[in-house]
Amino acid sequence: MKSFVIGRKNFLFCFSEGGADASALLYSITETAYANNLNVEGYLSYVFNQLPLIDISNEKELELLLPYSTSLPEELKIRSKQ
Repeated sequence: MKSFVIGRKNFLFCFSEGGADASALLYSITETAYANNLNVEGYLSYVFNQLPLIDISNEKELELLLPYSTSLPEELKIRSKQ
């Protein structure tokens, strides 16, 4: 919830329904990456670099880029302190 509170004023700049949808989608992806212990910045960089290299009409290839995919590189994962 903290991220929603911090971003609350940023939501004022979604001037259209399409902009709001895009913001919600990106927010959902970044929060899911965070929940899956990924370095969010590294994850987004990886995804944006991989998207031009795959067939985006192939759902199986897209699923491999999702934040909870087991096929993501290990260097994207945040190591927990134990």
